[in-house]
Parts: sequence; C-alpha cells; structure tokens
Amino acid sequence: MCGICGIFDYGRSSAGFDKPLLESMSRTMVHRGPDDAGTFLDQNNRIGFGFRRLSIIDLSPAANQPMSTLDGSVTIVFNGEIYNHLVLRQELERKGYRYRSRSDTETILYSYQEFGLDFVHRLLGMFAIALWDRSVKRLVLVRDRIGVKPLYYTFSEGSCIFASEIKALLKHPAVVRELNEEGLSHYLTLLVAPAPETLFKNIYKLEPGHRMVIESDGRVAKERYWDPLPPHVQPSIDLDGQPVSRSPLVDAPVTEEAAIRTIRSLFRQSIKDRMMSDVPFGVFLSGGIDSSTNVALMAEHMNRPVDTFSVGFRGLERYNELEYARQIASTFSTNHHEILIDQRDALDSLPTLIHHQDEPLADPVSIPLYFVSRLARSNGTIVVQVGEGSDEQFAGYPAMARELRFYQTLWTFYRALPALIRKLGYRAARAYLDPRHSYLLLDYVRKAAGSDQLFWGGAINFTETHKEHLLSPRLRHRSPNTHDLAQRWHEEILRSDPQADYLKRMIMVEFKHRLPELLLMRVDKMSMAASVESRVPFLDHRLVEYSIHVPARLKLRRGQTKYILKKAVEGIIPENIIYRRKQGFAAPVTEWLRGPWKGLAETTLFNSSFARLGYLNLDFVRSLFSLHVAGKQNVGQNLWNLMNLALWYEHWIS
Repeated sequence: MCGICGIFDYGRSSAGFDKPLLESMSRTMVHRGPDDAGTFLDQNNRIGFGFRRLSIIDLSPAANQPMSTLDGSVTIVFNGEIYNHLVLRQELERKGYRYRSRSDTETILYSYQEFGLDFVHRLLGMFAIALWDRSVKRLVLVRDRIGVKPLYYTFSEGSCIFASEIKALLKHPAVVRELNEEGLSHYLTLLVAPAPETLFKNIYKLEPGHRMVIESDGRVAKERYWDPLPPHVQPSIDLDGQPVSRSPLVDAPVTEEAAIRTIRSLFRQSIKDRMMSDVPFGVFLSGGIDSSTNVALMAEHMNRPVDTFSVGFRGLERYNELEYARQIASTFSTNHHEILIDQRDALDSLPTLIHHQDEPLADPVSIPLYFVSRLARSNGTIVVQVGEGSDEQFAGYPAMARELRFYQTLWTFYRALPALIRKLGYRAARAYLDPRHSYLLLDYVRKAAGSDQLFWGGAINFTETHKEHLLSPRLRHRSPNTHDLAQRWHEEILRSDPQADYLKRMIMVEFKHRLPELLLMRVDKMSMAASVESRVPFLDHRLVEYSIHVPARLKLRRGQTKYILKKAVEGIIPENIIYRRKQGFAAPVTEWLRGPWKGLAETTLFNSSFARLGYLNLDFVRSLFSLHVAGKQNVGQNLWNLMNLALWYEHWIS
C-alpha cells in the first residue's frame, strides 16, 4: 500500500518539471508511505513519477518503487496489492522473465510487458497503477475493478498530472484550487461527488474498472475493462488465482444449496488470499455478520490469535456494538483491542479528517474509522481486513427491502395512473407536506408524478425537493439535476442486462457510486491517514461476479435481508450474531450537533467563507438547524453534510 503521483508533459508547452516537484508532491502523502520514497524522471520524454512506500510484501529495498524493467523500457508506480502475484510469477518465469525481488510490483511490470493492456485481466487484487511505456511513449493509468483504491488526475497546460490523493496534485503550480459548482449539487444529494467528478474544478477521479491511456501526442483513450454484468464478465480468475477466459460460476445454476456452497468457497478463498503479508495483520471488528465472519475464517488459517480492533462512543451506548464484538473476540480467542471516543475527541480530530479526505465525504463514520485505524497502528498492526461490500451485493440494508416493496406495490400502481392525476396528486401532497418540512416523503411523490427513477442510492441526503429550498436561485438554475445522473445509471445497467430485476438494478447503482466513491474511500483515506492498509474480502471480484447473478429471492426472503449470506455463514459464527437486528456502523453527530458541537455548527454554517459565497439559502439552513436543535426533526446528517462542505472549503480553497 503506497502513495503514487506523476506528471506526463506530452504537450511540451510548459517549462517542464524537475525532481524537487515530484518529491514535493509525494511528500504530501507520507502517511501513505512512511517507510521509503523514490522518484523516476525521464527528461527527454518529460515523464516523471513520485512514490511513497508502506512496506507490506518483500520489505527489502529490492521492492522499492518506481520500478523499471532491466532495459528501462517500462516503469511503474503502483498502490495496492496483487494477491495472485505468485501464481503469475511462475508463469512469467517459465516465459523467461528474471525477478530481482519478491514483490507483486515486479509481476505487474512483466505482465504488462507480456500481455500489453490486457495485463489487467490477469490481476487479482486492489490497485491504482501508472505505467510508462517508453517504447511507444504512452502513459497507462488503471483503477481496480471495484474501486478499492483511488486515482485522481487533471490535465493542465499540455500535461497529465495524477496522484493517489488530490493534495499531491495541488502541489503542481499549474493546478488551480477552485470549487466545482457542477459537482456541488450532486454532493449535497449523494454525500460525495460522483466519479469522474470531484468538488475541485478540473480534477477528476478515474472510475472503478477503467483504464486510461495518454499518448505522446495528447490523445486520451479511457475505457471500461470490467463490469460484473454480461457481456463484461470475461475474462476472470479461478480460485487458484489462474486467469481463465470466463468465470465458470457465472452460468452455473443457482439453487439455494449451490449458492450457500459457492459463497462459502469463494469467501474462504478471498480471506485466505488477503492474508498475504510480511507484516502484522488483523480485523476491524464491529460484531456484525461481515466482520465476525472475517474473524472466524481468518482464525481457520492462523496458528496465533487474530488481532481485532473495535471502537465505541463514550456515554452513547445505543451506538455501540461492543458487546457483540467482545462475544466474537471471546468465541475465537482473539487478541482484542478497543477504544472509546467522545465528542471532544471527535471535535479535535476534525481538521485532520478534513485534510485527509481531500474531497468532502459527508459520512460521519469517517470519525470512528480514523480512531480505530490509529488504534490498530499503535498496536503494531499494519494490515486490516474490513467488512465493506457485503450489504451492497447481498441486499443487506433494510432500506433496500423497503424500496423494493414500495416499487413492487404503490410505486408501480401510482406510475400506471394517467399523468394528469399524478400531477394533481403531487400538487395536493406539496400543499400538505411542504409546510411541515416533510421533504423526503414529498420527494417520493415528486418522483412518482414525473419520470424519475425511484432508487438513486442507499444514502440520499438532500433530495431534489430539499434543493428547491436549499440552493440559491443562481446556483439552482445552472446546477445539473441528480435525477439525470440516476437515470443514466439505470439506463447503463439495463443496456448491459435488459432482464435485470429491480433489486439487481439497485445493487448495481450502489456499485456505480456509493460503494466505491463514499464507503471505500472513507475506509481508504481514514486507514491510510494512520498508515494502515485496509483489505476488503467481500469485494473479491470473483465473489461479485457470482453474487450479482444470485436471484433476488435468495437475497431477500420474506423481508429478511441478506438471506443467502446468513445461511452461508450458519455454523461459522454464532446464530445470535447472524440473526440479530442490523444496527449499522454510525457516529452520533445528531446528538453532538444538538449539544457540544452547536456553537461550531452555527459558526461554520452561517459565518464561514463558504456560507458567504451565496450558493445556499441560509434562511432555509437556519430553519433546519432550529428544527434539529429543538428536537423537532432529526436532520443531523443534513447539517453534517453542510458542515463538512464548509470545513473542506475553508481548508482547501478559501
């Protein structure tokens, strides 16, 4: 796990760059790589890479980056892990490649030499890769299939500038810090700007499962290389880590018994693969199904106790799951560690969190993630397994079951009514709900009255109805409607799989945005802030390729979420863990904003640099704040969304 950056001055329109600039960019990411650093500079071709190393595989200097082939024709910087690199190494050595290290980086390098741009299909892992091919003078950028690792880029004055973090891009003198107004409206709804946008104007993130090639004449070709839906599910990788032309599991019949057997097999292999490490590793343990299964299956492969780490909130017990985490720790005899935090700890950490987020991520779970990551690092653990991705692919959120029921009943009935009746119904609902500030319910009626999609994602904050009140007229009139974005996601899914039922469409919408750009980024950025690598066994792409084809009746059964996964882990973890009510990992910003954070919230929301820009209707924000503080509505997430935005603007742009 590392931090990478680079510059390709293909236009030769500037004065070029030097090694100190690359070093300055990479120094902004010391937390991603405290163990070593390196640079590569080819002044003739005006290409350069910077690198920070967190040593995980092959701790020797031989594994340092940037790394080049013996003849210097190909150079790489890479962030992530390739779990099948030893399998690929055997094949490449048979073809005559000679290794100088035990690193997975060298395997990527030779795989590119041998297979060209198709090398990515042979990799099992999480990665952000930059390759310079001197022979054809092209830069290749790749982000892993699911989007576990970030990769940001910008084009300026004939140069492509890229990095693992935006703060590295901002060190380049040609990169201007400016708010992306077009991404602002989407951020308010989706909690983070959707890829390829960020909230920095002209700074983008490479989408999951995409690669981008920049030629020496400035031509740019970006394409999707992987999608779990047909016809994009080939080639794949088998359980032995070997490349195959097509996953045999995709077309296999899916009975309940077969699904249980296959999910167990795939997940066991995924856990085993992700235990590849030359440094200590452990698990973030919440006490839910996902993290508990991580612990149980890791314990099967270990001859020492699993190191587990949990976080809770002092004085707010209803947010804590520590009793369940302790039960799992006891059941599997783990080496268990806990940390309790309160509003003061969280408040003191806010400047650090805003700095490491780079672009605003309006998910308060970043706060406990940061503290549990520091706990792991302080106990000498460098690699952790996390449970993200399970709820998305197996329909684990109660809201998914609710939305599906709504879609199959009232939504379908209402949309079948004549358009005039629907519009009249919306007018009547608006007259009743708007004065009562029931904007979320009103937005459902608005969607049904028009042509909007029902499901936009599992964490919708400010709806389009909210934004009619929230955005100032000048921003509202020129902002894109998030409806159009959600519509495009659904259309893309149906083009790939015209027979996709609505649950599959909901799951794929999550994979297009919320999972990679919010949930995985909060884990990546908060764990890397503490110099800890996080691995995501539920998001092994082989498991995703299979699970996406598991029918809805096996994911949601008589209102029970995650049905097939729960059956698959029976006998592996205790049944009271499997079948307890889902609690969810959350942070108590609702309570904090009513009490100890109230003063900070008022100052930030109404007197900050961002507040003075005129993008928001501050009278509406005051009404939200007053309702929340008085306990009349729970809009803590909405207020945190705005606070996070204002704090980000103050730190990075103002």
